[in-house]
Formats: sequence, structure tokens, C-alpha cells
Amino acid sequence: MAKDAGLDLVEVSPNENPPVCKFLDFGKFKFEAQKKASLARKKQKVQDVKEIKIRPGIDVHDYDVKMRAVNKFIGNGDKVKVTMRYRGREMAHQELGMEILMRVQEDTKEIAKVELQPKMEGRQMTMVLVPR
Repeated sequence: MAKDAGLDLVEVSPNENPPVCKFLDFGKFKFEAQKKASLARKKQKVQDVKEIKIRPGIDVHDYDVKMRAVNKFIGNGDKVKVTMRYRGREMAHQELGMEILMRVQEDTKEIAKVELQPKMEGRQMTMVLVPR
């Protein structure tokens, strides 16, 4: 019957009882499935990791500028890695950097959650925020 209609017999659901078959143009069927898969890939959001670098002696205005950038990145659905960099004698006062990172965490608690708590890695302390 399929050959008379100039179509192919395609098994749509082989696991059903009885198996379901359709008369259709198999080339067109493959093309439509490929098109649907590419459309699904196009709509998918890839989550990037953006990095914000700050220092323990950051001033109020500079902090506000960095926070605007953090809010923009999180609003776009990206992860944000906040890096506190220490130089020289700043290493003796790591609690100052920890306070600033806690302030970042507090200021972004409505829009982001902490994926990775602040931890020291050599001369820098890092924290990762992800959108809620």
C-alpha cells in the first residue's frame, strides 16, 4: 500500500503492542526531526562563568561599579566568580577580603545563591555565585 502511494512504511513506535507504523516520506521525516533538534539546541542557554576581580582596599564607588556588573551578569543567567586578590602585606589581613566577599553575598542574596563558599587559593580568595 505504501509503494502504491509512493511513500515509505516507517515504524513510529516499535515498543508499543502492536507496533505503530505510518505511511510517509522518510527523507522529509528525517529532515523535520533534524530541524526540530537544531531548533531545540538554538533555544538552549549556555551558562558562562564571568569573573569579577576585586582587592581588599576597594572603595565604595568602585564596589558599586563591580556590583552593577555582577547584577548584569547574573541577570543574563551567567555564573559569576568573584576573586579577591591579595598583594604584599594584604595577606596579613585576609579577614578584610572575607568581609567584602560576605558583603557581596549579602547584596546579591535576592538574585543569586552561593555555589562555592569563599576559599583561599594561593594569594587569592574565590567565591562562585549562580542565578536563583
